[in-house]
Amino acid sequence: MFRSKDERYAGYLEQTRVYLGKLFRIFVYEKDWKVLPMAGIIAAMVAYVVGQNMFVNMEGTKIGSLAFVCVCIWNGFFNSIQVVCRERSVIKREHRSGMSIFSYLSAHVIYQSMICALQVGISLAVYVLMNVKFPTEGVVTGNFLADIFITLFLITFAADMMALMVSCIVHSTTTAMTVMPFLLIVQLVFAGVAFPLHGLPDAISNAAISKWGIYAVCTESNYNNLPTSMLKKSWMLIKNSEYIQALQELKGLSDDESLSEVEEEIYQDIIHTVQKSLQVKEYETNEKNVLKEWGILLAFALLYAIIGMVALAFVDRDQR
Repeated sequence: MFRSKDERYAGYLEQTRVYLGKLFRIFVYEKDWKVLPMAGIIAAMVAYVVGQNMFVNMEGTKIGSLAFVCVCIWNGFFNSIQVVCRERSVIKREHRSGMSIFSYLSAHVIYQSMICALQVGISLAVYVLMNVKFPTEGVVTGNFLADIFITLFLITFAADMMALMVSCIVHSTTTAMTVMPFLLIVQLVFAGVAFPLHGLPDAISNAAISKWGIYAVCTESNYNNLPTSMLKKSWMLIKNSEYIQALQELKGLSDDESLSEVEEEIYQDIIHTVQKSLQVKEYETNEKNVLKEWGILLAFALLYAIIGMVALAFVDRDQR
């Protein structure tokens, strides 16, 4: 007898519930909870290194956003890179006995989303405790911490789903752990911060989670209106240069007060010019940009989950 559509739907839900319960038992009894304190430790190291200038000036925010995004990607990759391939033989046997691949992976997606949310919450708590100077107003929700939580969650979740996809495709944990460093390097290189990208590499970077994650963080941080610290350290050298002395002679300035006024005027003009040159159109702070970046990150996550599901559906053909 064939089951009705409602009966099949109920069967999918029941299998999802069963596998979700299994994952939570593994979390408790096989110490998968260790990913949570690790997220806090990594966040503490990042906050210690880049937290002082994050959200304070352009340079600190750009480098800090790369570090924040790398934390999310690192957490996401380690969450799920081995979860499917380590039990591939079990999946193959249970699939032949009637297990639904859709239900199995749905349970993983739900479980991983919860882990990602907890990791982001812990990371943000660590950043706050380590006195990272977060803005107060958010672009979308009105609260910056709420906005940045959503952004970091979507980055972590997208990375998690990419790793889950890899785990569905490869046949062993050894292969999975071999692929992971390559994926991490790709995300770092194509983030567009550590290395300038032009032409084809810039086009390829559109497929990188890191690029859109950094766009979202910088957009929410009001990057284009932050001050720049690029010239502060070198300004003393400029003040003592022949350029300033020539200006003094040109304008016939003899007293220190007049010279200071000229120096300040030049300094402000240069700072304004440099700050304008460092502004990035994609970092313009508005709700439309943030929602676009959130949508892209969510689309990445869904795409990776679907590819993983399709790949795992052929597990019966696995000859290993």
